[in-house]
Amino acid sequence: MSNILIKTVRINGFRGLKNIEVKLEQTTVLTGMNNAGKTSFLKALQIVFGNRHFITQDDFFIENGTSVEKIIIDILIVPIDTEEQEINGFSDGWETLFGTSRIKYNEEKPFIPLRTIITFDPIRTLYTTQQYILDNWSNFQNGDEHWYSIDNGNKKSFKFEEMPFFYMDAQRDILDDLKSKSSYLGKMLSKIEYSTDALVAIEEQIRALNETAVTDSPILSDIRETLKDLDSTIGSNNENIEITPFTKKVRDLNKGLTIYYGNEQDSFPMEHHGMGTRSWSSLLTLKAFIKLLESSSHDNPFFPILAIEEPESHLHPNAQKKLYSQINSMSGQKIISTHSPYIASASNIFEIRNFYKNEVVECGKINIENLDSESIRKIERQVINTRGEIFFSKCLVLFEGETEEQALPLLFEKYFSTTSIELGVDFIGVGGFGNYLPFIRFAEDFKIPWIIISDNDQAGEIKTSVQKQLITSLTTKEETEVVIFLDDTRDFERQLIDDGFQDEIKQVFISLLEYNNEQHRIATEETKQQEINTYTDNQLYEKMTSIKTKFAPLIAHEIYLSEKELPTKVISLFEKIRTILQIEGD
Repeated sequence: MSNILIKTVRINGFRGLKNIEVKLEQTTVLTGMNNAGKTSFLKALQIVFGNRHFITQDDFFIENGTSVEKIIIDILIVPIDTEEQEINGFSDGWETLFGTSRIKYNEEKPFIPLRTIITFDPIRTLYTTQQYILDNWSNFQNGDEHWYSIDNGNKKSFKFEEMPFFYMDAQRDILDDLKSKSSYLGKMLSKIEYSTDALVAIEEQIRALNETAVTDSPILSDIRETLKDLDSTIGSNNENIEITPFTKKVRDLNKGLTIYYGNEQDSFPMEHHGMGTRSWSSLLTLKAFIKLLESSSHDNPFFPILAIEEPESHLHPNAQKKLYSQINSMSGQKIISTHSPYIASASNIFEIRNFYKNEVVECGKINIENLDSESIRKIERQVINTRGEIFFSKCLVLFEGETEEQALPLLFEKYFSTTSIELGVDFIGVGGFGNYLPFIRFAEDFKIPWIIISDNDQAGEIKTSVQKQLITSLTTKEETEVVIFLDDTRDFERQLIDDGFQDEIKQVFISLLEYNNEQHRIATEETKQQEINTYTDNQLYEKMTSIKTKFAPLIAHEIYLSEKELPTKVISLFEKIRTILQIEGD
């Protein structure tokens, strides 16, 4: 039987999502900064398929101080085969379920375009939901006519029991699930059934267990005998007093259910375990609940939709690395929002969707149709597998040398009076001037602003290489917008000399001297100071480049302490960052 897929979701006017389109896979991983819209996207799906009781006026997008009048969410459902490729027909089961009135065709390919609109009814002071079957699926960008402006089509609801929606937020806790009848665990416990013979046998074993426990305990036996005095006190002829350390009826077993976790020698109740174990245990109960529903669906269509928020919550890095494969193995369509670079790097590159918030929220994905297998491999190996944290960047600064990697973050802190981490700026050494392309493609497709600060050799080899990589990346940005070349024939070290930091460089050389004692330090520093003061700029440069590893952090520190203005090219870089992040000047 063929399956189905929610191929596209479009949202207009919901929370911070003014107008966005997201293409989905069987498993989709949502990355991006905090407050970029990942949770809002999951909640939008909940509006379409699940509970809508949470909606308030705060969920309506605000622009220029005014809330929009309605929230519009469109979804596109298509049939796929076992290879997750779109096919030319829904299976008989799905076609019967959806009905021919909901199925539309485009060049003989069937699809189902569904619209949900949320408005506020001022008379009844409540939020109303209307659902429609669209007549077609327009382009997301179509001149002056936006996708959300097209006719709503036929008014018709589309809640299907065969497409259950499950939302797991980041605050899940199996201890809460044990207490709640409405949790997935609670629902499963309520479905526990036994055959008549098994029921009789279990309750007989419980009765015998209770009798043994009371008889062999002098305290419990004494309590039972003492309680028999109730008869004489209240004038009753009942002589049967039962004490049941263990529940008496099978139907009450789940009320005192406790889950223990550990090894055979030492196991502890969930109350004694940390939030990581409890959170992941809660998510695994959802997996068990879906298996239960799937087994009871028999040959009927069944397609669960799972929205999972931050599955990595409270888990250590090694545990996070295992999460993707476990979630991916679940039935149905999975949409995972995460702040974990480990989950992002474990997923397939075509499954990742990155949310970036600037003036509006955008969603980016790698356009693998424009790349060959080697280009994809480079992005995976050189970027995602080693620099997963940049999924959550506001701006990427790319360069080739180790001096820049040590110096730029510290100089950034001096210039902005705050760390680059706090402002979401990542400084990335790409390991050579020929390695920018995978990073540019990554940043371009995932909508993350980027800047290159590059050396500039005399032969022009570096500049030519960088320019070719810009062309190959298909970026629409101008060179002067995203690339800062150092002065002709200059690398970062030589640029520092040209910008007048000879005294700071000499001080670094002095600080690297080794001494036997204080007297030796004074004599050596005096002698070396005289020698170093005679160095020409070329000698300074040669000595700097011979000890880059030691030199880089020390010169950054000296420049940080200096009262001089920062190097000119560094200031140009930081001013571009100021513009991108809309940081107000001093």
